[in-house]
Amino acid sequence: MELKANTPFESPQQFEETMQKGVVTLAGILEKHNAKLLGTGMHPTLKFSETGVWPHRHRSIYTDYGRTFNLKQHGWLNIQSFHLNLPFSDEDDGIQLHNQLANLCPYLPAISAASPIYEGKEGTYVDNRLWFYKTNQAEVPSVAGDIIPEYTASFNLYKEEVIDKYSHDLASAGAGKTLLFKEWVNSRGVIFRFDRRAVEIRVMDEQECIKSDVAISCLIRAALRGMMEQQTELLSHDVLVSDFNSVISDGLNAMVLHPAGKTAREVCRYLCKLASDNATEQEKQYLWLIRKRIEHGNLSEVIREKVSRRAQKTDYMEAIRDVYSMLISCLADNQPFP
Repeated sequence: MELKANTPFESPQQFEETMQKGVVTLAGILEKHNAKLLGTGMHPTLKFSETGVWPHRHRSIYTDYGRTFNLKQHGWLNIQSFHLNLPFSDEDDGIQLHNQLANLCPYLPAISAASPIYEGKEGTYVDNRLWFYKTNQAEVPSVAGDIIPEYTASFNLYKEEVIDKYSHDLASAGAGKTLLFKEWVNSRGVIFRFDRRAVEIRVMDEQECIKSDVAISCLIRAALRGMMEQQTELLSHDVLVSDFNSVISDGLNAMVLHPAGKTAREVCRYLCKLASDNATEQEKQYLWLIRKRIEHGNLSEVIREKVSRRAQKTDYMEAIRDVYSMLISCLADNQPFP
């Protein structure tokens, strides 16, 4: 189930109130079918035998994907993420926004990871969703690249080096025309959406409630504001990719190469301070939740710890059900996980 905004939100509060109304509406519909909404980045017990590829509207897109990729795998069938779109005014603004976001996005999963468990077992990584996301299109590597986007100097260069490149590779692999020369096919963690005059960020796992998604958006907007005003030095692409891989593996405890600290937690503290210094009064009202995540663990780490503790007293699957039942309530009540 996907909730989308029809128009940009004018404030974090409008974001929270509008999307929570959507959650309540969907929950009311599902209740008639004895079903409930669940947040987080991956369903913890879903098996491939219990699901399938979307057969309804836009199914032609998935048919074309299926010509080239194995859709019967995680990263296609069990993946929930929070997409944030940030607008740009002109080409110069868009290029600066894209490049600074590339500089930021390797460290966001340290705060936003929410996929510790899948198929009823604890995953190897703190952010298992992103691990599968990295590998689900291995047949045509140029579609996702290194997930961390390459820096670019112009829209034309971006289209030539990214969109044209993966489109030609997809065509060579036998993909249908539906996927060729489409900006949304780009699976990097930050992409241009020229149809919206926006840059879209895709590296955040879906959280447990709307309030938590809003908090992450406030962190990104405010930190990015500071980075663009200060003209923060762009780290090398190799450093960003290395740090990203460390973060999705080890979360806040990951060892990184960023100059702000040796661990992802130290980098996130720096980013949160930068955000606090550049946030609007409304954005500041949400940053407490980011500080809590940094100091006490992202949602994935907290879930993993709570399930492990409960599993000492009961069956592991029962422990999963107990903890994720609490998460179902968090989404319904729009309350962050304890």
